[in-house]
Order: sequence, then structure tokens, then C-alpha cells
Amino acid sequence: MIMRRLTTVISLVVLFAVTALAQNIEKQNAPYTSPTSGRAMYKAYCASCHGLDADGEGPAAYTMFRKPTDLRKLAADHNGVFPMDHVAAVIRGDVNAPSHGSKDMPVWGPVFLRMDQEHQGEVALRIKNLTEYIESLQIK
Repeated sequence: MIMRRLTTVISLVVLFAVTALAQNIEKQNAPYTSPTSGRAMYKAYCASCHGLDADGEGPAAYTMFRKPTDLRKLAADHNGVFPMDHVAAVIRGDVNAPSHGSKDMPVWGPVFLRMDQEHQGEVALRIKNLTEYIESLQIK
């Protein structure tokens, strides 16, 4: 009983820490990565929740109310077609994705805009390359 309560308390502390970190990232500059490397951006911005292998098992995944999406299965879940436009829209923050619950996932579009305020082309390049990297991770 005590161990269960301790686990619950630790989980809540981690959840609040992850949420605060996500909000802090949006307020400040996110780690800078090259806009040409979808892989580096994925590792810096997505892997903590979605996992390095994109399986939804990142180190912060267990603190979420809903398990992060297994990004490797997006094409399979859409009749074998990767939903490129939808994924890009989710990254930009243009889509209210119910799987993200109460905005547990930082929306990277606004963060990218702040990183490259004077270079809208770089923002678009970031979203394109991150989306294409996620596409490359699809289970065949």
C-alpha cells in the first residue's frame, strides 16, 4: 500500500515536472537543432515522449494520462498511406488532436516560429523535415 502511494506521488511529481518543462520550452528557446535534420529534431523534441524508436515508450511516456502515439504505425493506421499533411498540422499546432489530451504534447510550430522568427522558410523546412523523418520510421 505504501509502495503504491509512493509510486503515485512520484508519478505525479514527474508529470508536473514534464508539464512545467514543456511550458518552459514554449516560453524560452527550445534546444537549437539544424532545420535540415529531421532526425536531430525528432531526438531533441519528440523522443522524450514518443521514444527514440518512435514506439510511444519514451522516458516521459509513463507520466502521461494517455500513452503517446506509436508513430511507426501512422501509415498502417491510415490504410498504408502516411498522413503527411495531418502530421505536419499536428506539429504546427493547427489540429486539435484528441490523443494529446490537454495539450500534454508541446506544439512545436509556435516554438519553431520563435526560434526562426525572421526566417519563415526555416520554420516550414523544420516542419517538413521532421514530418518526413517520422514518415521514414513507418513499419513496412
